[in-house]
Amino acid sequence: MYQIFIGSLILSLIHALIPNHWLPLIAVAKTGKWTQSRTLWATLITGFAHTLSTILIGIIVGLLGYKLAESYSLVSGTIAPSILIALGIVYLYLDVRSHHHHHEINPLVTGASGNKSSWIAILTSLSLAMFLTPCAEIEAYYFQAGTLGWTGIFMVSAVYLLTTLLVMLILVYLGIKGSRTFTSHFLEHHEKRITGIVLLGLGILALVVKF
Repeated sequence: MYQIFIGSLILSLIHALIPNHWLPLIAVAKTGKWTQSRTLWATLITGFAHTLSTILIGIIVGLLGYKLAESYSLVSGTIAPSILIALGIVYLYLDVRSHHHHHEINPLVTGASGNKSSWIAILTSLSLAMFLTPCAEIEAYYFQAGTLGWTGIFMVSAVYLLTTLLVMLILVYLGIKGSRTFTSHFLEHHEKRITGIVLLGLGILALVVKF
């Protein structure tokens, strides 16, 4: 269980730090001249929309791992870790192929617009875009966690939700304050490499250290 917690926390932190999750919010907020309060609320809502779709899919994936684990003991010890390792290799391959691939949500505001109706329209669009792009990295980990039943599924969901929202709020707050105490350049261009290495490490650890 400790291993599941640490793995979930690491993947959630990496996921939340990826610039395309929070940088568009800063750009839209500055263009639309949003207040700090309105920007942070937008971050919370869009972040929740993103995590919600990921968790819903993750529960299904986790239940699949749980059902298979009931019938085949090798799932938790071999198959689930192997999936993490395979996915890690895929991410490393994608990083080699494209060092600059990332999906950004284009700001929908072209001028200063601080009215409530405009804010709601933009917020709805951003939330929908975030909902439709669930985190594939954590989905694979749900399969591993699912071998521990509902406890594992709940732990991954709780850690992922809280970590993602907290880190997004902190980064957006620093961004709207004009802080330069953090850099996103490396993560922006090497997110797949980092994710791949982490997934490989978690998979190998799961193979070596049995629950």
